Amino acid sequence: MTKPVCLILGAGAGIGGHVAKRFAREGYHACLARRSDKAGLDRLIAEIEAEGGSASGFMINAVEEGSIERLVTHIEAEVGPIAVAVFNLGAQIGDRGLASTTLKAFEMGWRMATFGLFRLAQVLFPFMEQRGKGVLLVTSATAAMRGNAGQHSHAAAVGGRRMLCQSLNAQFASKGIHVSHIVIDGAVDAPDTLGKMLGPERFQALREKKGLANDGLLLPAEVANTYYHLAHQHRSAWTFELDLRAHSDLAWWNHAGSPDLK
Repeated sequence: MTKPVCLILGAGAGIGGHVAKRFAREGYHACLARRSDKAGLDRLIAEIEAEGGSASGFMINAVEEGSIERLVTHIEAEVGPIAVAVFNLGAQIGDRGLASTTLKAFEMGWRMATFGLFRLAQVLFPFMEQRGKGVLLVTSATAAMRGNAGQHSHAAAVGGRRMLCQSLNAQFASKGIHVSHIVIDGAVDAPDTLGKMLGPERFQALREKKGLANDGLLLPAEVANTYYHLAHQHRSAWTFELDLRAHSDLAWWNHAGSPDLK
């Protein structure tokens, strides 16, 4: 019997990798796709297989024309039906004022956050619609709810991502496809996202001050538990949107906050 497939676009060592592990533990075949660091991808696959799960890895540049489309078509034909897709591509270009945000940088945020999601849905949803079921989980950020100074590209891009999720839900929920938009409202304890942005020393200092035993950083493994729950909700009580944050953080609507780095 063919295993159901969980496809993760943006399968790094943080949320994406932990989601892959969580679904593989439950009998899914995890298809992990990422743009760079093949050694890291191979490590994730080895870790999944060491736990008794199964996984495949794909190196793709999701911005490249046709890359997402080829990947989905290949998996559906050669691996198995994609039961759950996780769109976990980041679109953060850093804290930049209006004058220092180039046209190319602004467009790149949109291509990663919004256009990539549109392309995934356009190629994947016909398969899911034919089966009468499917799940699309979309990782988002505080910037989808609040535009801070220096976040022109990011806020516009993930704000568009949120609206696209609403449109997809409006068209496809009645056809059995569950779309869920997940706002990550806080810093994630992830070495290859926040860790790269801050650098090793600053990242470790933040972990010691706020994370680790303090539970003040979002733990990817716990986030993955929520993703798994969302993917298995009964259709009489589907969640379209939720937000996740550490217990010690104020919610995005309670304070102006610093520039969104999520």
